[in-house]
Amino acid sequence: MPSAAAKPDAGGSLAVWALTPRAAEVARRISRARPGVHLRLSQTASGGRLPDGARSFNRLADALAGEFSAHDGHVFVMASGIVVRLIAPLLDRKTRDPAVVVVDEDARHAISLVSGHIGGANALAVEMARILGARPVITTATDVNALPAIDVMAVEQDLLIENPGAIRYVSMALLKGEKPALYDPHGLLAQKLPQATRVDGPSEADIIAGLGGAAAAVFIDDRCVDLPPQTLILRPRSLVVGMGCNRGTPSGEMRALLGQVLADRRLAAGSIFCLASIDIKRDEPGLLELADELNVDIRFFSRAQLNAVSSVPTPSEMVRKHTGASSVCEAAALRAAKTSVLVVPKQKTANVTVAIARIDCISSASDPAAPTN
Repeated sequence: MPSAAAKPDAGGSLAVWALTPRAAEVARRISRARPGVHLRLSQTASGGRLPDGARSFNRLADALAGEFSAHDGHVFVMASGIVVRLIAPLLDRKTRDPAVVVVDEDARHAISLVSGHIGGANALAVEMARILGARPVITTATDVNALPAIDVMAVEQDLLIENPGAIRYVSMALLKGEKPALYDPHGLLAQKLPQATRVDGPSEADIIAGLGGAAAAVFIDDRCVDLPPQTLILRPRSLVVGMGCNRGTPSGEMRALLGQVLADRRLAAGSIFCLASIDIKRDEPGLLELADELNVDIRFFSRAQLNAVSSVPTPSEMVRKHTGASSVCEAAALRAAKTSVLVVPKQKTANVTVAIARIDCISSASDPAAPTN
């Protein structure tokens, strides 16, 4: 069976495109069966009659260029050759491209064309086939051979794929009946990938040796390790960055300290789950800009919540004087991660403080950093 969709699920944004009146009727069938579809019909196809929310276009290439990345998925009711030529210059990378499915005007086939796994095109093709009574056409090798898709499993577990080019090593090993090596201390994929050989080791050298002996390997951790090139690196969202700053501190200064701390401690930026700070910083422009750059949320806590954290290593009377809390970055990191141990205690510049705590990846799958009263 095709793997579950990663992006264009029932709540994802889906655009359906048609060039001819016959194709437009197929597109309307999809729209009636799937609420929220964005119908895009050529002026010839629309016949001057557009359903609510639909748009017409004169030139498909121009219309698509403006909307390709705005939707999680696209269904084109037309010849696949047309679609290939249109989307080729718009493709970025497999971890970002939207799902692309092609349906013929007779609605006989729904072809998964681009982003079959991570983008969810395989599942989208199956959905379109169900709606139209068509046959889904899935050509990804792992699906054809009824093997697990490592990229889909990663997305389902909210693991950041750091080096997508290494996916092919794992997929090829599975197709050849070989066992990829797996370092997974949190047990996030062990049950989903029974074909793998588990690698454990107290030292970095042990881990590297265990992974390097296999044709393909998967490494799941927030630490930066010098890994063999055939290793797929997956980052769990396991780090909470507590941050304090003086008013008006630019995001560049915050980013510089955070980058230096991560580099010194060999921690992956891709594993940052959220930032955390005191609630008087809700409107701090630099902090908000940094969160936006990292594409993470910020969790804010009151001074009472921060003062309730009893395991702060370096409380400060100066900080209490200015904020009402004896600790900001350390207490916020501990509070948001729901732990009592810091991975990185307070580090500071003249205007910024940073501390890092680690979330328990197993027990925090739903919303680990949700603040509590």
